[in-house]
Amino acid sequence: MLVRRQGYAATSVDEICAAAGVSKGAFFHHFASKEELGVAAAEQWTARAEELIFTLPHWVRIEDPLERLLAHIDFRLFMMEGPAEGFTCFVGTMVQESFASSEPLRVASDASISAYCDRLAVDIEAAIARYGISGGVSAISLAYHIQAVLQGAFIIAKAKNSPKEARDSVLHLKRYIKMLFDRGDAE
Repeated sequence: MLVRRQGYAATSVDEICAAAGVSKGAFFHHFASKEELGVAAAEQWTARAEELIFTLPHWVRIEDPLERLLAHIDFRLFMMEGPAEGFTCFVGTMVQESFASSEPLRVASDASISAYCDRLAVDIEAAIARYGISGGVSAISLAYHIQAVLQGAFIIAKAKNSPKEARDSVLHLKRYIKMLFDRGDAE
C-alpha cells in the first residue's frame, strides 16, 4: 500500500519495516536490498492477482467467455472505489519510476503485467472462437490494450485524486469490447 500511495522511490526501508512490524535487521535477514524486496513483492502481486481476479470457484464461473470478460471489466470497475492506493496496481506504480533505473524491477514488473495479459487472453481467445471479432484483433493484443486502459485509468485516478474519470474510461473500454464482438444481438 505504501508504494501505491507514495511511490517506490519515496518509500523507505524504515517505512516498510514499520508498516510490516519488523525490525530493519529482520528485513535485511530476508532481503539484501529494497530492490530485492520489490522483485519478491512483484511476484507476490502476480500470485495474488491470479487468486483474486482469475481463480473463482466453479460455482461462480461464468460459462460464456465474452460474458466472463465483461464481468472481469465490471469487477475492475467495482474495485475502483476509495483512495487510489487501494485499487491501483503495485507493479504499474513501481515500473513507472524504475524502468530505467532498475532492470530487475522492470523485468519483475513486466513478468507480472505479462502474466495478467496472458491469463486474460485465454478468455478473450475463447470469446473470439465463439463469436468472432472485428478488425483482426488478436487475443493477446486486446489483453494488453485492456491492461493499458486500466493502468492509464489508475494514473488518471491519482492525478484527479478521484476514481470518477478512471471509471468512465473503463466504461468506454467495456463499450469498445462489446463493439468488437459479433454476438448477433443489439448490444
